[in-house]
Amino acid sequence: MTTDVPVGRDQVVAAVLEAAADLFAARGPAATSIRDIAARSNVNHGLVFRHIGSKEQLVGAVLDRLGQQLTELLDTGAPADQLEAAMDRQARVVARALLDGYPAGELQSGFPNVVRALDVVRPRYDDDTEARLAVANVIALQLGWRLLDTFLRSALDLGELPEERLRQSIAAAAGLLTEPTKPRH
Repeated sequence: MTTDVPVGRDQVVAAVLEAAADLFAARGPAATSIRDIAARSNVNHGLVFRHIGSKEQLVGAVLDRLGQQLTELLDTGAPADQLEAAMDRQARVVARALLDGYPAGELQSGFPNVVRALDVVRPRYDDDTEARLAVANVIALQLGWRLLDTFLRSALDLGELPEERLRQSIAAAAGLLTEPTKPRH
């Protein structure tokens, strides 16, 4: 919890979104109250409603903010550990929001990283739907590993597998998922 009191709309919104992202990633939106977020961000809970709106709007704003932050990290060539942490945080918020019944895909206004991935994959396909499905499968693979890592390691006796080896395996599988199964004409 920060001891600085945010001043002005921009600082309040930034502090609220940061606190909400942390809390949503840790316990999900359903288990996080506006008062919890206000306390963590050191603002009056009324300011959350005034500057952001309802809980659903807050979830959408957090998802947009996380997507924007990840895009900025990718654009600036941030170190791998920072990218991993940002992707993990975003995946956890998306998953927890969905599990809590929030329509994350409808609440988020933009998907810059999905668009980026689609731009990379689309030239490999004649059919745009197939390209979109390939990107969806890669995202599902990555999200699944981020959320189910400890379960999968235990269930498949992969507990001692080094993180780098796991990343290589996921990257290889993602590469296969983005290759068209039918020859191009």
